[in-house]
Amino acid sequence: MSEAEDFSSAEIEAGRRLFAGEWEFLSAAGSLNSLPPERTPEVAFAGRSNVGKSSLINALTGRRALARTSNTPGRTQELISFGGLQRLVLVDLPGYGYAAAAKSKVTAWTDLIRDYLHGRAALGRVYVLIDARHGLKTADAGIFDTLGKAAVSYQIVLTKSDQVTPAELAEVSESVQAAMRKRAAAFPKLIATSARTGAGIPALRAAIARLLAERGG
Repeated sequence: MSEAEDFSSAEIEAGRRLFAGEWEFLSAAGSLNSLPPERTPEVAFAGRSNVGKSSLINALTGRRALARTSNTPGRTQELISFGGLQRLVLVDLPGYGYAAAAKSKVTAWTDLIRDYLHGRAALGRVYVLIDARHGLKTADAGIFDTLGKAAVSYQIVLTKSDQVTPAELAEVSESVQAAMRKRAAAFPKLIATSARTGAGIPALRAAIARLLAERGG
């Protein structure tokens, strides 16, 4: 049976407090020089195009339209930053794996993500989103390799878990975790979420709160 990360009621409450209050758009950066100053801890969200990054960020912050959602894959082409009361910055990384994108554009996205991962000291962890309906795809290996080479800690977050049966969710969770056991930079447990129903959102908030506490944030 797959393992999910467990949290105490105190950690769930710490996560709720971390994300309570106002959140705002900070910047859309096409280079590291355009990012906000590194005064606040950051966590980033990566995933294939249309995996639901914007919807997840909106669910975490309790804001319906903080991050713009789109049915057009590959829309996000910059590092999109959101902040709340100077306690945490959320960074939405450009989606990857969009086959219809021009090769030059894909190269630019890849270089931007690589530069960010190597050059951002404030970055605490990257949450790699995987669609629970589809599991791991070939395109995911590239971001795992990039994260491993950058020695950046990352954790898998399954999205759209409400759109599969419990048995299917358990199966994809097992498969993903088996693959992650072979990668040293990957956090061993995953979190299954649904932006639509709110499932797993308190746990993800708690995971981020725990991470900040461990880093002295």
